[in-house]
Amino acid sequence: MDFIDLKTQYQKIKEPVNQRIQNVLDHGQYINGPEVRDLESALSEYVGVKETVACSSGTDALLLPMLALGIGQGDEVIVPAFTFYATAEMPSLVGAKVVFADINPKTYLIDVQDVAKKITNKTKAIVAVGLYGQCAQMEQLQKLADEHNLYLFEDAAQSFGATRLQKRSGSFGHAAATSFFPAKPLGCYGDGGAVFTNDAHLAQAMRELREHGSERRYYHTRVGINGRMDSMQAGILLEKLAIFDEEVKAREEIGHYYLQKLSPRYQCMEIEKGNTCVFAQFTIEVGDRDQLSALLKEKSIPTSIHYPMALNRQPVYSQDYGHLSFEHSERAAARVISLPMHPYLDRKDQDFIIESLLSL
Repeated sequence: MDFIDLKTQYQKIKEPVNQRIQNVLDHGQYINGPEVRDLESALSEYVGVKETVACSSGTDALLLPMLALGIGQGDEVIVPAFTFYATAEMPSLVGAKVVFADINPKTYLIDVQDVAKKITNKTKAIVAVGLYGQCAQMEQLQKLADEHNLYLFEDAAQSFGATRLQKRSGSFGHAAATSFFPAKPLGCYGDGGAVFTNDAHLAQAMRELREHGSERRYYHTRVGINGRMDSMQAGILLEKLAIFDEEVKAREEIGHYYLQKLSPRYQCMEIEKGNTCVFAQFTIEVGDRDQLSALLKEKSIPTSIHYPMALNRQPVYSQDYGHLSFEHSERAAARVISLPMHPYLDRKDQDFIIESLLSL
């Protein structure tokens, strides 16, 4: 049994994906080929934004808007204490001070009330993560951002394809970042990412920054990075985007079936009112996850942990933040365990997973 099954997906789209790769080999534009522009256009239409900037990873997709908006030394950026490290890493990389906020223990999403408490006159931005596949309370966070003249960024690496109040993930805030890492709901066959925005000037700045800060070839107006997406990955994503709605529907059905069967016995993620969820992971909480993982492994059921340590406890941050308490983040980090979850998980295998858990 696979934790994430990319092989079945590939067999389904093998012919068009192979043709996309062959097209790139034939035209030879491996960087900045026509596939990149086509993907940006298709993603803008899908998300419902004016501008998409494709880039080399979800991490660079978080970095580019911060660079473009001049976030750096002396600024504070509020991020959740329970998420993947890159969410905090990028503000730190540009020289800003990371300020952690706790999460809602039922949804695992950043706690809006705690965010409000952490805002100071140095706060420059808030980063809200769509952890496990659903959007944070973006409209409430936008209200906070507007009141305090802050930037709001959406980290949609896990929630791409989900909606909040009938708006797609990726369409919130000043800019939204997503990842196309292979394990994500929409993934390529390597690293890739994208930034979404309705601000044309911001989009242009990010396009220059991803090309070493160049306004045109060999004419550099900014200090940038090499953050480009290659043409093959863009072509692959175009074919995956064509079946994405179908996969989102399958994810929703599988995720809600897990919830229906497991929530009476295990603590599962609660879906926020007004949200749909793409279940990037299906995660439960248990008291002894090492024992549970070992028992499931005996049945050939793979598991993973997203994520085993609250960010304030990470070695790089522990000196400054280790003494602080983020109760819900630290409890979740000690207890969460993720189960096999992908659009091609058949009912027989899922029932076996559920029955195995209920029998323990």
